Amino acid sequence: MDGPGECVSMSRIAFIGLGNMGFPMAANLVRAGHEVHAFDLSVETVQRLAAEGAQAAESPRAAAEGADLVITMVPNGKVVADLYLGAEGLLATLQGRPLLVDCSTIAPETARTLAAAAQEAGFAMLDAPVSGGVLRAAEGTLSFMVGGTEDALARVRPVLEQMGRFIVHAGGNGAGQAAKICNNMLAAIAMAGTAEVMELGARNGLDPAVLTSIMQKSSGGNFFLERWHPWPNVLPDSPSSKGYAAGFQLALMLKDLGLALDNARAHGAAAPMGALAQNLYALRSKEEGAPALDFSCIQTLYTRNA
Repeated sequence: MDGPGECVSMSRIAFIGLGNMGFPMAANLVRAGHEVHAFDLSVETVQRLAAEGAQAAESPRAAAEGADLVITMVPNGKVVADLYLGAEGLLATLQGRPLLVDCSTIAPETARTLAAAAQEAGFAMLDAPVSGGVLRAAEGTLSFMVGGTEDALARVRPVLEQMGRFIVHAGGNGAGQAAKICNNMLAAIAMAGTAEVMELGARNGLDPAVLTSIMQKSSGGNFFLERWHPWPNVLPDSPSSKGYAAGFQLALMLKDLGLALDNARAHGAAAPMGALAQNLYALRSKEEGAPALDFSCIQTLYTRNA
């Protein structure tokens, strides 16, 4: 393994997990000139990335063997653990020692367990969950919240900068995930609040676009009014304007709220607004097809009786 702080080539990258976020992230690395070996359970998705210049892999191990860097972007902690741990996991089967970066959103405790196992096996590992949604993933302007050593981050930072605009070292292993669950709980609360006031404005006869422009320049301004609007046809690129086609699935937001609230209980932190948000999104998820929609579909909880 390279010494502390030593820069290494990151020309060959394994990217495992090509979902709504992973696909555009991997595509940006292909466009940046990296040799990307990609795996996903969806063969069709892998072939779609291969059409853009990636190498299709038949398994996670096939993607990762010989790589300088392995990036994983999968749905939950169990999938991450299954990828890395056990007799058939990457830590036990890879011949080389690539730098490992998990961009999934998982519990901080799980991230620390994985990093400890990786270190014991001779790997350096970072947790680097992202924020910004599908649009920013496509633009290459994501935010990365990174947990792990400064040396490992220095080695991978040039690659992260090809997928994101804001890369911050949050602390040791698990710190990136702790920052992410805090961020996503706030995002869930803010989206629900934005949807609530949009319905209130509509019932008062306000044009949604006019109300939005007012709030954008006032104390109620927030990310969702600018980039991810819950009311249809205010921002044409928002999922709400496309039938709530998934940008960040409601099911995933519920998963992240569960992580945040579990963590809050473990640390004795009060989270009444997070708990209320979880209940609201859970109620919305009961409708057929809702879990696969973008979480901005919370808007319809308020509009269904309009």
